[in-house]
Amino acid sequence: MSAPHPQLSADTQSSPIEEVDIDAAGGTSPVSRVVDIDGIPMSGLLLEVPEPRAVIVALHGGATSSAYWDCPGHPELSMMRSAAARGYTVVALDRPGYGASRPHAEELAPVHRRVDLMFAALGQFLGTRSRGAGIFLWGHSVGCEVTVRMAIDDRADDVLGVELAGTGREHHAAAAGILGTPGQYADARGVGELLWTPIDLYPPEIVGGALIASPTPRYEGTVTAGWPRTDFPALAAEVRVPVHFTAGEYEKVWRNDPQALADVAGMFGAAPRVVTDRLPGGGHNLSIGYAAPRYHSGILGFVDECTDAALTATETTAADLISATYGTEDR
Repeated sequence: MSAPHPQLSADTQSSPIEEVDIDAAGGTSPVSRVVDIDGIPMSGLLLEVPEPRAVIVALHGGATSSAYWDCPGHPELSMMRSAAARGYTVVALDRPGYGASRPHAEELAPVHRRVDLMFAALGQFLGTRSRGAGIFLWGHSVGCEVTVRMAIDDRADDVLGVELAGTGREHHAAAAGILGTPGQYADARGVGELLWTPIDLYPPEIVGGALIASPTPRYEGTVTAGWPRTDFPALAAEVRVPVHFTAGEYEKVWRNDPQALADVAGMFGAAPRVVTDRLPGGGHNLSIGYAAPRYHSGILGFVDECTDAALTATETTAADLISATYGTEDR
């Protein structure tokens, strides 16, 4: 497990301060929420179902927002709606420094602060709502960093499994000379081409990401610099729940060849199960491209398996407890 992190104060004041329907589809549409955590507003989207099988917590990548998980204008591509139709409540949080917490970005650079805020925001979003069998964590791109940190945190005792996409251990050859370094800014146009080509993988109005765009907090440069070769391997080794890892067929930021996928899988030595996949027709932004329905269906199948395993374990434990308490009776 991870080292202990400083906790939020016991008298933390957290309350909903905004709630707005995204569209006119009523209960089938995500709701935008903002909660206050010690004076820092944390925002995101919530799509609740009655009696959920489990709760999916989705964390977006860089330069975007939680809207990534509910593709604007294309409900058929929405992960949130697909998951809800399958019986899951979904919480898509804006990561610290994004969304409503943007004005506080400079004070949110410390790792422990960001992880604390994510757990506190999740708790406020769900409140007394049922979590079903537990929590499934789903991260994309830079969002995979805090996703993995949450998965290994001592507070994550009900995590069922993890899906990671848009990340890796080694950059793709196409990214050479384009991505930034501590001493050199990234080539913005080149990065855009890495993230959004081939353009025919996405609805035309989505290409470039303007509909879901958000400024990137400065601390994220440090996060990305240490991620592939240092932080990712170290954190992955501590994960003790099932892991699914997806690379798009046309991923150009990270290597997506069989050896690269095997290298990623090899980092999760303590996980009881690791599944890797290369999604046909997928680019970097898997959840808002035309391949999204296939991607979401596959991962939701994995979530089903994790949920079923947890429910079976709970039933077995309950049966064993009853047997140990009352014994068995011959009939």
